[in-house]
Amino acid sequence: MDIKLLNDQGQSSATFAAPDTVFGRDFNEALVHQIVIAFQANARSGNRAQKGRDAVRHSTKKPFNQKGTGRARAGMTSSPLWRGGGRAFPNSPEENFSQKVNKKMYRAGIRSILSQLAREDRISIVDSFTLEAPKTKLAAEKLKTFGLESVLIITDTVDENLYLATRNLPHVAVVEPRNADPLSLIHYKKVLITKQAIAQLEEMLA
Repeated sequence: MDIKLLNDQGQSSATFAAPDTVFGRDFNEALVHQIVIAFQANARSGNRAQKGRDAVRHSTKKPFNQKGTGRARAGMTSSPLWRGGGRAFPNSPEENFSQKVNKKMYRAGIRSILSQLAREDRISIVDSFTLEAPKTKLAAEKLKTFGLESVLIITDTVDENLYLATRNLPHVAVVEPRNADPLSLIHYKKVLITKQAIAQLEEMLA
């Protein structure tokens, strides 16, 4: 798969022969959907809690007579049918939302996403992406030169200057190949990868 190779000015000077084992796979929509949903589910902390009828504050006194009122019989106000009553099946703070995804499936899904991004011309390659100083202004100007607004930068090593300069940019993220998750690959409009990062991706996903 031939992908655009950008120079330091953000211009396409040539093409880079990316490995077909990573960037030349067919798109498997069902698999990609599964790993994205699993990634989102595994990020849930499960800290929500609801009160059952044993935990709500209420009186155990019968609210009104069993017969003669014309209303449905009621034993106590903690019933789920009553306003302020407990939930019938309350959510527990220990609830586990995690989903298991096999390593083989996850790698295949990442390869499928990268291949589709390459076909849609949403991936570009650079020799390296570094900054002289940890200044957000420098990072914004360089990305503007490249014509990138929403971009995921995958570099072999995230140096301190690049991290500090881009952390306040709302639509920019910098990660190493091992931290490139499926949700980020789909979310950002463009993906910028360094040559050494591609070698790492090939080793990880082969």
